[in-house]
Amino acid sequence: MLNIDELKFDEKGLIPAIVVDSITKKVLTLAYMNKESLQISMEKGLTCFWSRSRGELWLKGETSGNYQHIVSITADCDRDALVVVVEKDGPACHLGTDSCFEYPVWQSDELQEFSLEGLMGLLKSRKEEMPEGSYTSYLFEKGLDKILKKVGEECTEVIIAAKAEDKKETIYEIADLAYHVMTLMVQNGISLEEVHRELASRHIIDHKVKQEKMT
Repeated sequence: MLNIDELKFDEKGLIPAIVVDSITKKVLTLAYMNKESLQISMEKGLTCFWSRSRGELWLKGETSGNYQHIVSITADCDRDALVVVVEKDGPACHLGTDSCFEYPVWQSDELQEFSLEGLMGLLKSRKEEMPEGSYTSYLFEKGLDKILKKVGEECTEVIIAAKAEDKKETIYEIADLAYHVMTLMVQNGISLEEVHRELASRHIIDHKVKQEKMT
């Protein structure tokens, strides 16, 4: 672990802190810390910044309730910038948006960004708008029983492909299963964050090892 004194603060005694959501890995905001705010952040486990506009310490969430619980703080190779991974209680931006970075400037026509969060957003929009000709809309139109049937079918396809030790086909079928499970999640109002928190609470590997030793 680095000591705070090993970090390189600028001529104003500040160091940039890039705040990242621990679940979505999305960049939430860029703020600045001085030694005091960094020490407070580490002591409280909550992000505390130095407000350059107000010239004072700023504990994120103190007035809004949108606290950011720190998972880790990591310095870059030059030790003059920080990445702060957090679990947030609410929107990161003062405008009420999830992230301060919500305004596209440029996007490649050839390279497409993909994320599970983006897919969930698409599935939710399909459920709300129900555009004609969409397979996802069709599933939502047919309802829970149809979605559950598809989840069951895709589970079987994964098993068959995996049993055949066909890696390419197994990947394909797992992707199909993941899509239908996420459709089920949207249908039942379950978020990725809720599943993430459930997995994180289980300490799956240690739990499994303990079970095997007991049998």
